[in-house]
Amino acid sequence: MTTSVITAPSPPSRPAASHEALKLAALLHQPRKGHMAVQPDQAKRWGTIGFMITIHILSIVALLPQFWSWQAVSALTILYWVTACLGVTIGYHRLLSHRSFRVPTWLERFFATCGALSCQHGPIDWVGLHRHHHKFSDTDADHHNSHRGFWWSHMGWMFQPIPAMQAVPRLSGDLVSDPYYRWLNTNFLLLQLPLGLLLFWIGSATGVGGWAMVLWGIPLRLVLVYHVTWLVNSATHCWGTVAYDSGDASRNNKWVAALTFGEGWHNNHHAFPHSARHGLQPGQIDLTWQHIRLMRALGLASQIRLPVAS
Repeated sequence: MTTSVITAPSPPSRPAASHEALKLAALLHQPRKGHMAVQPDQAKRWGTIGFMITIHILSIVALLPQFWSWQAVSALTILYWVTACLGVTIGYHRLLSHRSFRVPTWLERFFATCGALSCQHGPIDWVGLHRHHHKFSDTDADHHNSHRGFWWSHMGWMFQPIPAMQAVPRLSGDLVSDPYYRWLNTNFLLLQLPLGLLLFWIGSATGVGGWAMVLWGIPLRLVLVYHVTWLVNSATHCWGTVAYDSGDASRNNKWVAALTFGEGWHNNHHAFPHSARHGLQPGQIDLTWQHIRLMRALGLASQIRLPVAS
């Protein structure tokens, strides 16, 4: 097992003016040689809007008294951990987007599959958009630029055309080369079908009701994971403390960190984006880092990257 050290760098360099950021973004948005350009969305992304409305309505239905049970709560809790922590935080974010540590291929694909269960795009699109965000954080080229307001950075950006999608092939080429990730990127929504069947069978077999387990395990869980994940884009760019001059509006927010297994230490992350550990100051609990430490102890995680003071 190997732990590498990142010497504390200067604050990330970003274009000083909006037109500089947009000019650089325009270059990234050009299709790679041999690739076709991503077709732009329509004026409104009605498919995304319709999906979000439906999933939020179903999450409210799940809270009706007839669907309540401790088994349903347990299913929600376990799947929240699997998709938010193992999938989005460990898999999509610290492992695939930033390569802050390494694991065997089978385990990497497991984490990516957990991430796909969150229905936040497949790994190629998620990673490409996230790397784009770091490159242009809080400039006009940033697709969820927090200077455009809380609603926009939280979820409003998803309902409009996303020019940053044009840059995804350039920014996630390491994942595009993997056929499993290409399949997962196209078919991530289909993963809810076997999960739904499993939940329905468990609910029917235990007598709590199949639909109760499905409603708590899919729409209610998705809405919870969505909004908690989006708080990292919105709340941690609005409220909290600043430990480092990261060149953007990122902040450390302890209540977002509590909900996101440590992702709320966002100013630390933007200062040291390739660090496997985000909770860098005393008292900053980072549960994702504890998962990585456990994998290191088991011999499953290596090449762990951490910052040190220069």
